[in-house]
Amino acid sequence: MKIAIGSDHAGFRYKEAIRQFLTGLGHEVVDKGTDSEAPVDYPRFIRPVAEAVAAGEVERGVVLGGSGNGEAMTANRVKGVRCALCWNEESARLGRQHNDANVISLGQRMMTEEMALRLVQIWLDTPFEGGRHLMRIQELDE
Repeated sequence: MKIAIGSDHAGFRYKEAIRQFLTGLGHEVVDKGTDSEAPVDYPRFIRPVAEAVAAGEVERGVVLGGSGNGEAMTANRVKGVRCALCWNEESARLGRQHNDANVISLGQRMMTEEMALRLVQIWLDTPFEGGRHLMRIQELDE
């Protein structure tokens, strides 16, 4: 799978760990930055991830920040993106299963690195169940 990833300074460490994790699983990772823990404006690095997903340049996206809230809000402003802010295993599973989330947002200050990697794995592995949810999601994308 081709996956875009981006973070601000507050999510940089986990971005690097997740990038390595995804590459180790055999995914192609497109890193949209940032490249350090130096303070930056998160939309500069989150919006390009969302735009790559919406344009079909990548299949999925991972965005990170301190809490993940602003990153999810920024990603969800791009038509065609369904970004799930996840904080535990159930939120990651349901974000895919019920909402067909094509982007996941995580907060580095909200969880351990091990939990972040676990949430990404769950999000990747969980299929969208389709059915009644599909029509509603398609309506929102129009």
